[in-house]
Amino acid sequence: MPVLKSSGKEALDRVVDKIAAEKNLPGFLFAATTIDEEIYSKATGYNVLDKPESGKIDDESIFWICSQTKMITHLALLQLIDQGKVSYDTPVSDYLPDFANLLIIDDQFADVWTYKPAKNVMLIKHILNFSSGLFYSMKGFKLDEQGGAYAASHDKTDPIGHFLSELKGGLPGIPILFEPGTSFAYGYSSDIVGFVVEKVTGQTLEEYFQQNIFKPLGMKASFYLTPDIKSKLVDLSYRRGDTLEPWSGQTKLIEQDPSKVAVHLGGVGLYASVKDYLGLLPGKASNPIIGKATLDTIFDPALTEAGAQALGFLQGLDSTVTSKGAQWSTALSVHTEDWPGRRKKGSASWWGWAHTMFFIDPTTNVAAVLGIQVIPTLDQNVFKAWAQLEETLYSELQE
Repeated sequence: MPVLKSSGKEALDRVVDKIAAEKNLPGFLFAATTIDEEIYSKATGYNVLDKPESGKIDDESIFWICSQTKMITHLALLQLIDQGKVSYDTPVSDYLPDFANLLIIDDQFADVWTYKPAKNVMLIKHILNFSSGLFYSMKGFKLDEQGGAYAASHDKTDPIGHFLSELKGGLPGIPILFEPGTSFAYGYSSDIVGFVVEKVTGQTLEEYFQQNIFKPLGMKASFYLTPDIKSKLVDLSYRRGDTLEPWSGQTKLIEQDPSKVAVHLGGVGLYASVKDYLGLLPGKASNPIIGKATLDTIFDPALTEAGAQALGFLQGLDSTVTSKGAQWSTALSVHTEDWPGRRKKGSASWWGWAHTMFFIDPTTNVAAVLGIQVIPTLDQNVFKAWAQLEETLYSELQE
């Protein structure tokens, strides 16, 4: 089992302090663990940019983890599969009848969408591995906005139905980019995974997560910005050109008023302690939340060759996000090659729109997380810092 060298903490402290001193980023927390124990954690900065009175970021700080929500949502459905309550080959339409009518869009960038009916049935395994064809529309996409169905108001009378209506956008069926199971698209699959969990269990995703994931793991997280959660929340910072500024509603976000939240967004909606997120490291929990064989699927490539090639578009975002030959599993991006000086082949990872980041390396038996809150997304200063921290961590590990 790896441990930090005697020089490890000091080396990582120097990197954290250097990044903080450069003032290119707001405050953040970086932490790492093995299966046996935490090996490093350090926070720097304040809950609100440059405002000491807002309090310091610490081990109990809460972050909006955005797309890191996806892994937890997929683990919930994998639990149900593990229990025999759902099958990988069950049609999604068995739980959400709207999905019996799938429309393949000819050109998502066209002013008016034309389409043809899909021939394949969308199955549970397709929403798990992002081969469903569901997508985030790139038409009019802005790095600093969460648009599409995420930007819609919530309907408490029929939250899922209202969300799916927004997803259709006036079309007579659910829009997808290709025949389910044939390729890869990054999009609303995880939200549909969450809706299936709710339909199968009769619970809201909040209730299911609290009972079956957060409580067993001792994890502090919620879809609701309750007073308790909000008191420890690290606020967003906004980068305008080369300048960082405190968050003051510069752009659209998902609904954050807990009194108005009705639909639980399994793709983006959680606020969580990133330190607690490390408890998801396989084998770490004293009371595992899922069987080993099912859990192993989050490290197993699940895409067709065409799907793996389609995943390559993510490589253009930043080389630290994915690697050459990357794949996707039932929950995460899977790395099919070693990253020199960093995580090993077989590692799984993902990150969030506001730049929280996470990886699990089962070969080295180490996991790490970065908690930070800055938009617009794809901030290269964050990716650079993440790489420096990970490279330093690996250079200071020993058996």
